[in-house]
Amino acid sequence: MLAAERREHLLGLLAREGKVVAKAVAAELGISEDSVRRDLRDLAAEGLCHRVYGGALPVSPAVADYAARTAVTPDGKRRVAARAAGLVRPGGAVILDGGTTALAVARALPPELDCTVITHSPTIAAALVEHPRAEVFVLGGRLFKHSAVACGAAAVEAARNVSADLCLLGVTGVHPDEGLTTGDAEEAAMKRALAARAADTYILASSEKVGTASRFRVLPWEEVSGLITDADPRDPALEWVAALGVEVLAAG
Repeated sequence: MLAAERREHLLGLLAREGKVVAKAVAAELGISEDSVRRDLRDLAAEGLCHRVYGGALPVSPAVADYAARTAVTPDGKRRVAARAAGLVRPGGAVILDGGTTALAVARALPPELDCTVITHSPTIAAALVEHPRAEVFVLGGRLFKHSAVACGAAAVEAARNVSADLCLLGVTGVHPDEGLTTGDAEEAAMKRALAARAADTYILASSEKVGTASRFRVLPWEEVSGLITDADPRDPALEWVAALGVEVLAAG
């Protein structure tokens, strides 16, 4: 089999089965595992898969830059945002993570809702300037331009001095084996710092993130109260999450 044919075979496996197991592919095609691993390295270098021990997983489209992500499944993000906004109670305080889905949550907060929003995203803070009743606290630090959020030691330290009833957290990947992931180590640390300051943490995950993985783990499942998604509830990844006792809130 030619290298181009192997490549298409591997991409087809990722699309159909949600993973590639190098040992199984090598046996199926009658080639060495080293050949499969080389092919996966090439695909990963092009951003077409996420390599893990023993094979590869689908890469999340949410690792693209902020401007590009605004065009990815906007309807799904709006559905997730509407469901998430309903969790914010009158008089309550919510920590709102950065990202395009969290921005949709800010825009979905009802104008009559009296609440406090704590965020490290200047984009979200700006979106709430015209909200008539929301009090907004902005956490500062080094601006991570990829996601338009503050990160780094100063931002983590600022997060330690706040508390909230609820944290709405974005991730780039939701996978049964790899868990909740994102593409940057400092951003992952910031997300953990935010989640630690809330009584409940819910993950915002539009359908394109379910079944995918990125490089850095954010949180273990036992530290998450729930997952808000517009993905098909029959998705095996969601069934696995529900079996762990994590609440899955359908956004439809």
